[in-house]
Amino acid sequence: MSLTNSQYDAVLRLYQEKQLRHKREQDQRIRTAFEKLPRLEEIDREVAALSLKKARILLSKQTAGDFDLDAAIRELAEERRVLLLSHGFPEDFLELRYDCSVCRDTGFVNGQKCGCFRRAEISLLYTQSNLQEILKEENFDHFRLDYYGEDLVSPSSGLTARETASRALSCAREFVLNFSSHFENICLYGDTGVGKTFLSHCIARELIEQGFSVIYFTAFDLFELLEQYRFSSSKDMEETHQHIFDCDLLILDDLGTELTNSFVASQFFLCVNERILRKESTILSTNLSMEQFAEVYSERTFSRILSNYKMIHLFGNDIRIQKRLTGGK
Repeated sequence: MSLTNSQYDAVLRLYQEKQLRHKREQDQRIRTAFEKLPRLEEIDREVAALSLKKARILLSKQTAGDFDLDAAIRELAEERRVLLLSHGFPEDFLELRYDCSVCRDTGFVNGQKCGCFRRAEISLLYTQSNLQEILKEENFDHFRLDYYGEDLVSPSSGLTARETASRALSCAREFVLNFSSHFENICLYGDTGVGKTFLSHCIARELIEQGFSVIYFTAFDLFELLEQYRFSSSKDMEETHQHIFDCDLLILDDLGTELTNSFVASQFFLCVNERILRKESTILSTNLSMEQFAEVYSERTFSRILSNYKMIHLFGNDIRIQKRLTGGK
């Protein structure tokens, strides 16, 4: 997916800031060198004068006679290089420097996005996802099936907790693999501490790395934001509200922990339904049972989710408690 206009503008501003910063730094280096070595400023003026003379000759199609302009410019450049080195300066001390030498901090090479631009896009997507730090730890590389016991068996499926988690992990990887070509939603449900949030973070990390826009909210934070939007006319709030509906993946965590009322229920249905209509994927997670879910958010909302979401159940012993008992390992 391409960035939204505001996201794209934000990345471009980063490049403009880089260019201005490096130009200021170059100007400061030039002032420092010229103060210590006045001859450098004279060389610069002489090179500029010769370059201007060369340009005039080329434009007028005249000849420089016996005088070799290019050789004179090279000679002055060599004098400058020797002068800098002999006084402890690097030979490129006066040159403009770049964070990226490939695109020279423009973000583009031959009309195509430079690798640094794509990294800047991903960095922005991480920042706006609300998950920047946590995804360094919570990703597929750190998802461990050994937290799920083989002695716990689901009465409904006959599968152990580990078998169920293994299937959920496969579904999550498949969701990522097919994300760009296949519209799908996921609802993760089960008791507290069985890895629902962790698994949604694994998916988020992979998709952000691929350049997709992902936003994560707890249910409490999302509904609080929607409540604020009702009484706000700010451009930032309008943009955030719009992004909830058109980001590539919305992750809504901990459904059922917020204070549910008619506003929350109606906004939840609106969010779910609108994203289905736009074919923008959503991941929900909840500690509620399916019966409780239908009771809290209405049969209408529950029916919409059942019809359009892959339901993934996780169960087992609380992983947070297991980690504490093993010293966090």
